[in-house]
Order: sequence, then C-alpha cells, then structure tokens
Amino acid sequence: MNDSFFRKIESKTGVPMEEVFALANAIQYADFSDERQVRKIIRKVGRLAKKEVPQQTEDELVNSIVKNGKAVNISDIQDMLGRQ
Repeated sequence: MNDSFFRKIESKTGVPMEEVFALANAIQYADFSDERQVRKIIRKVGRLAKKEVPQQTEDELVNSIVKNGKAVNISDIQDMLGRQ
C-alpha cells in the first residue's frame, strides 16, 4: 500500500503502523488456547487503544477466548473495552 495511506491512519489514530502490524502478526500466529499469549494480546490492544484493562475484564476476555480456542476478533475486544 501507499505510504500516504498509512500516514493518514497514523495521524487519525495516533498509533504507529509498525505497532499495528506487530499486533496483527502476533494475532495471526497466536495459540489462543494459551492463556499467557491471550493475556499479552489483550494488554497490547489495551495499550494501543490507550485504555486500561481492569483485571476483571481481562480475566473475562481471557476465559472466553481460551474456552473457545478460536482466533480473537479485535473488534470484540474493543467492544468489551468500550463497555467499561
């Protein structure tokens, strides 16, 4: 893609594209039955969103994701963070 496209996204979100790509890569290769990996991803999403994830919310997300063992949907995590 074109660099100006990424610069526009960075300026609107305040999140460097390198961090977005790193998160996407982590999600793509993550083992969602591994609680430690899931917690790491949730914390990274929280940092990128500039939202603190309360322990109870993190635990609920982890339990839900690990129980299902499916790939995480970032929009679901963002939705849950937005309900705080």
